[in-house]
Amino acid sequence: MRKLLTVLAIGILGVSLFSPAYAITKVPAGNRSASQPKIPSGSISRTRSTNGSFQAKYEKIRDLIKTNKKLQSGIKKAARQYGIKPIHIVGALVGEHTYNVDATDTLQTYVIKAISYFKEDIDFSHNKESVTKFVKRPQFSKCETLKNSYDLWSCRENVWKAKFQGKSVDGKSWPNDRFGRVFFQPFYAGQTFGLGQINPLTALQVTDLVAQKSKKKKLSANKANEVYKTIINPDTTLIYMAAIIRTSIDSYKKIAGYDISDNPGITATLYNLGDVKTRARRAKSSGSLPKENYYGWLVNDKQSELEAILK
Repeated sequence: MRKLLTVLAIGILGVSLFSPAYAITKVPAGNRSASQPKIPSGSISRTRSTNGSFQAKYEKIRDLIKTNKKLQSGIKKAARQYGIKPIHIVGALVGEHTYNVDATDTLQTYVIKAISYFKEDIDFSHNKESVTKFVKRPQFSKCETLKNSYDLWSCRENVWKAKFQGKSVDGKSWPNDRFGRVFFQPFYAGQTFGLGQINPLTALQVTDLVAQKSKKKKLSANKANEVYKTIINPDTTLIYMAAIIRTSIDSYKKIAGYDISDNPGITATLYNLGDVKTRARRAKSSGSLPKENYYGWLVNDKQSELEAILK
């Protein structure tokens, strides 16, 4: 009996030591807001400038996914590799092409763009200072111990915000703008690229996960053209989209104790907003269920229709 009680005590102690300090809360499907949150003025003005409408843009990307079997196959393959439901990738595509850009009529257009970018002599820099040289400054020293690409680039982004953004450092004034916009926009053509509208900085953050899951070569900030080619090419952009979404799901579960894997509107919202780990920490502090923004609200509202086109 004593031996049995000892074994039970050790087992209970083990559970208390190695189990999460909180229970995982499943975030249900569907929207928490009864009506769509306010759409940003920038999205409205971009759509008006082309004499378009959000409904028309939604139908265009929906129909592209519905009619292009190669795209459907790529979505499903990427979803399997990263252990997520295909609707999460579809939701991100729909959100981006409804509110940010118009869907290109054919995937071949993206392939042509990818090839042209790969041939360009480009780099990630600001005022002729490369980002790889910039992050060697002493302000970034605390980041160098981080080995994971997501943590490393997130740390560098946070240092930029705290130490450089909108400030004068070493006699030089730095723009009051995001790290990704200042150093990763050599074409001044917007922040995101390709079918998945991925920011180069975001791609660099998840490149370790892609290398692990998809056995792809890691991206490097020293080779900007390869980064652009990767995020513009339809085959690889879907993989990176899946990696970004997987990171969001894992971060919310590990940091905040929320399982968002059944709510594509939440993952679409995070795909739109970025800075996932910071948002997960805020969600943990607030103690309230994650809430969709205007972009994710549409995805949840159209979920049944979007899931049907993949069957």
